[in-house]
Amino acid sequence: MIQQKTIYLPHYQRGFHLITSKIVNELGELPANGMLNLLLQHTSAALTLNENADPDVRIDLENFTNKLIPENHPVYTHTFEGSDDMPAHIKASLFGTSLTIPISNHSLNLGTWQGIYLCEFRNRGGSRKMIATIYS
Repeated sequence: MIQQKTIYLPHYQRGFHLITSKIVNELGELPANGMLNLLLQHTSAALTLNENADPDVRIDLENFTNKLIPENHPVYTHTFEGSDDMPAHIKASLFGTSLTIPISNHSLNLGTWQGIYLCEFRNRGGSRKMIATIYS
C-alpha cells in the first residue's frame, strides 16, 4: 500500500533546522514496517540526516557550506535572483532534496543521534513544500 501526504513547512531563516518532530507529527500513525520517502519540492533548499543533539553541528554546517560555496563568486552567471540564489542551487544539488528512511515498529528507524534537517539556503526562502510517501 502507498500513502502520500503533502507537508507544508513554515518559513525558516537561512541555516540548518532540525524538523524530525514536525515531520513525525504531520505523518500521524505509521505502519508496522515500511519505507518513508521525503521529497522537498524546491531547488534552493535541501534535506539531510545528521546530529540531533548538539545544535552547534547545525551552526558548523552552515558556516562551512557558506565558506565552501560563497555568495558573489565571479564564476556565477545566474545572478538576477540575488547573491544567495546560485549558491543555494549548488548547495541543494550537493545535499539533495530527498531522503528515504525505514519504518520499523511504527516509528522512523533513525540512528540514535540522527535527525532530519531542512537545509534552508536562501536568505528569504519562504515556506517550503514536501511530499511524504509511505510504502508499506
